[in-house]
Amino acid sequence: MTQTPTQPQARAQFTVPDRHPMVMVLGSSDSLLRVIEKAFPGVDIHVRGNEVSTAGDATEVALVQRLLAEMMLVLRTGQPMTEDSVERSIAMLRATEGVGEAVTETPAEVLTQNILSSRGRTIRPKTLNQKRYVDAIDKHTIVFGIGPAGTGKTYLAMAKAVQALQSKQVNRIILTRPAVEAGERLGFLPGTLYEKIDPYLRPLYDALHDMIDPDSIPRLMAAGTIEVAPLAYMRGRTLNDAFIILDEAQNTSAEQMKMFLTRLGFDSKIVITGDITQVDLPGGTKSGLRQVQGILEGLDDVHFSRLTSQDVVRHKLVGRIVDAYEKYDDSQKGL
Repeated sequence: MTQTPTQPQARAQFTVPDRHPMVMVLGSSDSLLRVIEKAFPGVDIHVRGNEVSTAGDATEVALVQRLLAEMMLVLRTGQPMTEDSVERSIAMLRATEGVGEAVTETPAEVLTQNILSSRGRTIRPKTLNQKRYVDAIDKHTIVFGIGPAGTGKTYLAMAKAVQALQSKQVNRIILTRPAVEAGERLGFLPGTLYEKIDPYLRPLYDALHDMIDPDSIPRLMAAGTIEVAPLAYMRGRTLNDAFIILDEAQNTSAEQMKMFLTRLGFDSKIVITGDITQVDLPGGTKSGLRQVQGILEGLDDVHFSRLTSQDVVRHKLVGRIVDAYEKYDDSQKGL
């Protein structure tokens, strides 16, 4: 009779510093503790005073100890831990388990990296890939943020643009999208240019309103400090001293993508975001975002950040929906 080898067992204790009330560590009504217990079903966790005792599989016990240490580092900054941040910390620790020195970022570093504080809230990355995306924007002139809906591609790029404007790294922000539904002509829509482009650019306005005092946006736009325009209006220009964001780039043609990239001027930065699984171009038109990966990958000062369903920061169900569609697409390719 063959016996199943047993996993090495371990016990460990973690002492919570007196400066952190246990309710901040365990959560209201032990909500954070329940998240940890659910994520580590093979570990017995007992709390007595400010001591957290763990017993079970040695690898899992070590992960719980690392998680508690990361939570202390976050709490030390004055930022509270939430159920979501605990779940994301666990996901990051599991993703980097066994990778060793190759991973330098810790959950605490990710969760406490402030990009922009505005109107009583702070914008910061919530996943390891998001932090790497934000860091890449600091280090490179052109960055592509590619991934599914809800991964913060555009929102984080907008926050970096506002940060760059406020710190006087650039003199203006330019936000643009291809207006696919209007064939880039926009002529059939009624009203002024502003009214015509509004439906296509509304998501960019919404993000701006989260980051800048809404009352100042019309003034900044009138002065040209912030420009929001369809991609067609970029043709023939050289964009100097600007932070430029091209959103929904999967809906650019190959020619439009080349046109846009060659608008880059001195002291400017470009971030291009898109989801190559959601191309709305008419049949036969090749996506410029899909093509550009094969052309510019590996080019100096150009970086491709790829986000996945694990980086979705909307409702948890959104990530599962993205995964389900990916499985369906793979099955259709197999057929």
